[in-house]
Amino acid sequence: MNPALLTYGSLAIAIALEVIGTTLLQQSQQFTRLLPTLGMALCYGAAFYLLSIVLRTIPVGIAYGIWSGLGIVLVSAVGVFLFKQTLDLAAILGLGLIIAGVVVVNVFSSSVSH
Repeated sequence: MNPALLTYGSLAIAIALEVIGTTLLQQSQQFTRLLPTLGMALCYGAAFYLLSIVLRTIPVGIAYGIWSGLGIVLVSAVGVFLFKQTLDLAAILGLGLIIAGVVVVNVFSSSVSH
């Protein structure tokens, strides 16, 4: 299998699991509900395992920046669509800057192996 595909596929799945885990954290109601709490722990554990695989190829600062940046944007989207939370203009602009930062790192940085 293509190493870049394995690396970025693992990173994408890690991000998705982190977003699901964070969504379940909201649903756990401060760990008072068993199933969301267990699901959250499993998602976070799997996300960190996959992130550790990514670290074989991508430097930790870059991998974590992508993982956390996209996680923030996606969790914000979940909050808007699933929990009916609202974002003001400043929040939307800030999230746009996070996306721009992830794009700049991936397209222009020589720290990321392509």
